[in-house]
Amino acid sequence: MPCERKPMRYGHSEGHTEVCFDDTGKYIVTCGNDGDVRIWEGLDDDDPRFITVGEKAYSLALKNGKLVTASSNNTVQIHTFPDGDPDGILTRFTTHATHVTFNSNGSKVAAGSSDFMVKVVEVLDSSQQKTLRGHEAPVLSVSFDPKDEFLASSSCDGSVVVWNIKEQTQVVSWPLLQKTNDVSNAKSLCRLAFQPAVGKVLAVPVETKVHLYGRGSWDHVGTLSDDLLAQPVNVLSWSPCGRLLAAGSVGGLLTVWDVSTKLCLERQKHEKGFTICSLAWNPSGSQIAYTDTEGCLGLLDGISSSSTGKAPVSKPATDYDALFDDDDDRLMDEGLSDTSSPGKKPVVARDDGDDDDDFLVPSTGRVRKRGAFLDDENSLDTGSLKLGQDRFGDDDGAGSTMAPEAAPSVPLRPVYEGPMPTPPQKAFQPGSTPAHLTHRFMMWNSVGIVRGYNDEQDNAIDVEFHDTAVHHAMHLTNSLGHTMADLSQEAVLLACPGTEELASKLQCLHFSSWDTNKEWLVDLPNGEDVKALCLGQGWAAVATSALTLRLFSIGGLQRELFSLPGPVVCMSGHGEQLLIVYHRATGFDGEQALGVQLLQLSHKKRQLISGEPLPLSRRSYLSWLGFTAEGTPCYVDSDGVVRMLNRSLGNTWTPVCNTRETCKSKSDHYWVVGVHENPQQLRCIPCKGSRYPPTLPRPAVAILPFKLPLCQTTTEKGQMEEQFWRSILFHNHHSFLSSSGYEVDEESRSQSQKEQQELLMKMFALSCKLDREFRCVELADLMTQNAVTLAIRYASRSRRLALAQRLSQIALEKSNQVQEDEAEEQEEEQDYSSVRQTSGFGQTGPTAARFRQTEAEEELGEDEEEEGGETEEATEPRKRSNPFAKEPGSPVRPSPTPVSKAGRANPFKVAGSGKTTSSSGQPRVTNILDNMTSSRKSATLSGPAGRQNKPPVLKPLAPRAKSKNQSTLFQMTGTKTTHQKTQENPEPAADQQKQADVPPPTSPAENAENKRPKTGFQLWLEENRKSILADNPDLDESDVIKEAMGQFRTLTADERLSWTERAKGQTGEVAEMKKRKRTEGGVENEGTEDDENNAKKKNLDAASKLSAFAFSKD
Repeated sequence: MPCERKPMRYGHSEGHTEVCFDDTGKYIVTCGNDGDVRIWEGLDDDDPRFITVGEKAYSLALKNGKLVTASSNNTVQIHTFPDGDPDGILTRFTTHATHVTFNSNGSKVAAGSSDFMVKVVEVLDSSQQKTLRGHEAPVLSVSFDPKDEFLASSSCDGSVVVWNIKEQTQVVSWPLLQKTNDVSNAKSLCRLAFQPAVGKVLAVPVETKVHLYGRGSWDHVGTLSDDLLAQPVNVLSWSPCGRLLAAGSVGGLLTVWDVSTKLCLERQKHEKGFTICSLAWNPSGSQIAYTDTEGCLGLLDGISSSSTGKAPVSKPATDYDALFDDDDDRLMDEGLSDTSSPGKKPVVARDDGDDDDDFLVPSTGRVRKRGAFLDDENSLDTGSLKLGQDRFGDDDGAGSTMAPEAAPSVPLRPVYEGPMPTPPQKAFQPGSTPAHLTHRFMMWNSVGIVRGYNDEQDNAIDVEFHDTAVHHAMHLTNSLGHTMADLSQEAVLLACPGTEELASKLQCLHFSSWDTNKEWLVDLPNGEDVKALCLGQGWAAVATSALTLRLFSIGGLQRELFSLPGPVVCMSGHGEQLLIVYHRATGFDGEQALGVQLLQLSHKKRQLISGEPLPLSRRSYLSWLGFTAEGTPCYVDSDGVVRMLNRSLGNTWTPVCNTRETCKSKSDHYWVVGVHENPQQLRCIPCKGSRYPPTLPRPAVAILPFKLPLCQTTTEKGQMEEQFWRSILFHNHHSFLSSSGYEVDEESRSQSQKEQQELLMKMFALSCKLDREFRCVELADLMTQNAVTLAIRYASRSRRLALAQRLSQIALEKSNQVQEDEAEEQEEEQDYSSVRQTSGFGQTGPTAARFRQTEAEEELGEDEEEEGGETEEATEPRKRSNPFAKEPGSPVRPSPTPVSKAGRANPFKVAGSGKTTSSSGQPRVTNILDNMTSSRKSATLSGPAGRQNKPPVLKPLAPRAKSKNQSTLFQMTGTKTTHQKTQENPEPAADQQKQADVPPPTSPAENAENKRPKTGFQLWLEENRKSILADNPDLDESDVIKEAMGQFRTLTADERLSWTERAKGQTGEVAEMKKRKRTEGGVENEGTEDDENNAKKKNLDAASKLSAFAFSKD
């Protein structure tokens, strides 16, 4: 193949330049950075015609007298050829098109753009367009399948995609290229090309090689390479016959391969070494025109495609070794230039036998590539390589490069047809942009921003804090080449990879240190590189390539280290928690098999999650990992799904948001920088047409709402269900923080409980309207005792007495559960208080004791005590607003009437064995209806208004004994009512008479003594009060209680439980004695105290009458 390289000539101004031939091969057409299209009648044409298409021309294609160009005005234009008359605009993009090409018959044009889209347009009717969406970065090149069924495209997102044009879907996608954010920053234009005519092969330039993929199966069937190719291949072009493939590289090397034999037939070097940015074969197959990035035009002349096929025809190979015998080499060399290709020897030099270098470097310069044909890993791994005579042999010189279908194929090894393994995701830092960018975010979190700059002018790191009170901004010289960073309230942690000479280094700037040495540096062992790092409260963690995790103190002290189960993907730290994600296995079919570990690095170190699989969306990968501001682990995958740890459901992961639902375009994404549970906010940066934001201008942070993916969220029922379960999930952190020794915002906890109970009541009301009574019972199971009481009232007003009776059973069960769990709750509260004392957070022991004793004496906070049976994990405050109070902002004031919170009990509470249970055994049960009207009870329960607002008739399931001072809306009193009830049931009637006769308490102390049974602590305090006063005679009453509470906590759990049981036993005896005494002396007590409590008895009578009416059979 004698070839002559013609001298290059000036064509356009400096910049990207493209070239093509017309259909006859008479004209060479070029376009360039000056916006002109020039038509050359030959390389020596000094006065070419030109057409101005815009300020810049990025690409052109010519077929059937139609010239298509992509210009800087974001359009794809069409002109007549060779006249150059405008013939309209084919299509438009939001940014400029990067590459255009015709199909085989010239009826369609494909164009790729910087706005990530690929369009296929009919030439005769531009309204017939198909848009292919799916790339996540600017498109580099496009190529038509000769049969117009498929279209291949490459993109800056690193992928090469084959599309089905008709269905506008992706057929296959290969992650072959290095990712970048713009065409100008791409290492290669990756101008892929389908083989013309038969189109059985797609050629893709990948680094310094060309990968060949079979059409239809899309298997990797071969690789073309050359030892002299040291720079990435930039462009490809097939010869018209489809047998030869020409490639131009970034380093200026022109290479021509015979695809059937994979032999390099020709090499030509650019005379100045500039990048080859376009190639075009003359239709005759004898010339190759090429352009470079300086705007110059060149030509290779004298290429003969017919002579290149002589070797296989004259000596057909029976096996692969026969393709490389001496005779073959000699025949191949006969048609090669002796001097024009570097690295070649003259043909006669081989026959001398005197040159010892002939064996190492024969005239073809191919000695290394003989073995490459059999040893190429990429081609053999697929198990489907059938090159040479099987797949690319000549067909009687007819120009076809494929063997006849009937030709037998003998595979080299068994073919694997199962699912293909997924390339493992590389390690990354959450909150950082890709490391290959010159200007990038090394870290963006809730503390601040770390930016990295690595260009010709500067290599530095800037640290900026959101709150300048933490620390002022810093500018650091990146002399070590750090590529990873993390930022906390205490320090900046940096790391760089190792080299052959230098070890990987870890550097920490401890700016919160109180001494003068605020920086420390650690060298990792040789061969061990930092893959991920993170900071916590007082510690730093580093995961290395040796599958080791190393812990350091914030001051530089080496701490624990342990081995990881697999290669790390990323890590995150928050307070005392360390979250690690790693590869637990090899994924298949595009899936990543990731595992997660969650460790707590407090004084009592423990592993909360040990190697559980990390759920991801289908065919996605992990894109962000971190903690909420409240300390709950969460992560985001590449499909935009945000998942958060649900500690209350066995440490499972719940999807809480899908950022893709708010994206306007498929190419848009949200880059997450932080998550908050209270308020519920997802803080992220919208990225238009990219997965990550630019450093300049500074991107704005947007806030997205959370939404659980429940069913039918457009309906009222679905919306309330979503709100309820989201509220449950996003307030689980209260329990975790309490157990970890942190202070909890009680107002926020109370507000969340109020919201949840309100949502349950709304769903209860909706279910009642829909006659879903079974569903109402299910909702009542989720309610607190107070809410169930409110539900009973609602059901009664709705005339659903059967439902009300079932709800009363639920109220009874909840009351029993609260009573049974009382001792256990006391023990848990003591344990949590001890944790808070040790960690230095929250209330101290005496303070908690004061709160508990205050509750015991003043009988406040009963509602919270009851609800604590379900969610309480820390000491409750004395007062909290009732979740269903009509005036939630105002505190609950004690009522002047005898209806006090101290003695309230479940109105439906009865003993299982038939024994009447005294209300003194239920200190934590309250009636929420009284709380709701406590501030206005006198006005409500007296006069005509009280009679008008009486509740509907609600008959209890079974009678029960009332306590001495109990008075609720369900009480019964009065002589007439008492006599009627006595006939039916003597025991409740006697009890009701006692309630009417007993006067209200006169002091809080008496309330505590008479209405509330003694707890184990009170009993213990009575017996030990004298000894405490003897040891501390100066203590007042409140200090005595504090001291006693502290001593009571030092008892063992069994001892405390025994005191509680003793208190319960005494309570039953005392209650029985008081009943007998009240029966004998009720009249006398009434006479002696009647004058003192005259006004209060009026209110009591009104309430009693209303209650009696409520329970009347009539």
